[in-house]
Amino acid sequence: MIYGVLSYGLWGLVPLYFKTVSAVAPREVVAQRIVWSFVLLAGIITLVGRWREIGPALRSRPIMAALGTSTLLLAFNWFVYIYAVSTNQVVEASMGYFLNPLVNVVLGVLILKEHLRRWQMASVALACVGVAVLGVPWIAVSLALSFAFYGLLRKQVAVDGLLGLFVETLLLVPFAFGFVLYLQAVDISAFRFSDPAMCAKLMASGLVTCVPLLLFAAAARRLRFATLGFLQYLAPTIQFLLAVFLFGEPLSTAKVVSLSLIWTAVAIYSLDSLRMLRQTPTPAEEELLEPAPADV
Repeated sequence: MIYGVLSYGLWGLVPLYFKTVSAVAPREVVAQRIVWSFVLLAGIITLVGRWREIGPALRSRPIMAALGTSTLLLAFNWFVYIYAVSTNQVVEASMGYFLNPLVNVVLGVLILKEHLRRWQMASVALACVGVAVLGVPWIAVSLALSFAFYGLLRKQVAVDGLLGLFVETLLLVPFAFGFVLYLQAVDISAFRFSDPAMCAKLMASGLVTCVPLLLFAAAARRLRFATLGFLQYLAPTIQFLLAVFLFGEPLSTAKVVSLSLIWTAVAIYSLDSLRMLRQTPTPAEEELLEPAPADV
């Protein structure tokens, strides 16, 4: 639980970091984030001795096809989020991550052929109305869809979180590093040795990216999936509070109505999930319900 709270809590505080580099163009922040995430992940893989596992993943066409697609979705998600923070649209970004679990439900029905319960259908319909109130809030919709499809792909690929993220950054790092070198060559890069503070901030993007993911991986191995589902609302809640009370972003009537509908949808979905969780026996209860084995 501590790992889970820390991971989602840090994700909620991420806008504070990106505000410190808001003067840097979002595309350069994304490029720097990829480069330093790759450096940090390579160091972690060296530390835990998992380089031998990289080769089989790189040689597998199905794995590389899935990770290649998830890489594009991840890069797009990062860019949109950084753009949202740098342009003072954190409220809309938080809306995207409130919508994300409901988008996951829809993808489960459309792609994985899962069935919706009655209250799940009501929550999805209510969330759609909430989105429609704002027309098409492209930042919220883009973040929700890109992260939902990213999660769907990563759910189906046979690679764990650490190796998968490393391969994704490995695929991106040649383009990111090439772009960083180009900015240096034309002398428009924010990464200047004459400004060590900004250099340190951009290098810290690797930590900002990887630490919450590693904490999340530790939590996912120990917590029930339903518990993680409830914890995920911690991040957008913190982001919303930061946007309104610290960054001073305005809340229009349309945004208040939209967020109220989305929050109601999330509450319905969560209560329905909690009800089903209580009706599902735990592994220990299932063991008690099984007939005792016959004596041999």
